[in-house]
Amino acid sequence: MAITREGKICSFCATPGGTGTDVELIGGLGAHICVPCLNDFHAIMQDPERVAIAKKSSPWDRMPDTELLATLPQILASAEQNAFFAQEWVDLLRERGVTWAEIGRVLGVSRQAAWERFTKKPTRKTASA
Repeated sequence: MAITREGKICSFCATPGGTGTDVELIGGLGAHICVPCLNDFHAIMQDPERVAIAKKSSPWDRMPDTELLATLPQILASAEQNAFFAQEWVDLLRERGVTWAEIGRVLGVSRQAAWERFTKKPTRKTASA
């Protein structure tokens, strides 16, 4: 099973990217970042003044309620992407012969609980945020 970036979104701005789009995604372990966001974060990290501002508060502290509300679907889309990625990861482990007991152990649950959680395949929603 190949885990791809197809149908994935940027975990920071929720822009759909990957295969079949003009938006390159870079990432791993469930989080993906588009090149524009990567460049923005790089620019911030190169500017001590902007780093100091970023350390003082979180972006949501400066957002009005309307912007917070508009961002909520993006947060949920990113969370759904991570849940789907976890499913892909477990599928990959199972294809490699890793037992439900081993998967449950690393997740801190029983093999039965791991099996129940990951044998119910989630339906993949497209990124609409």
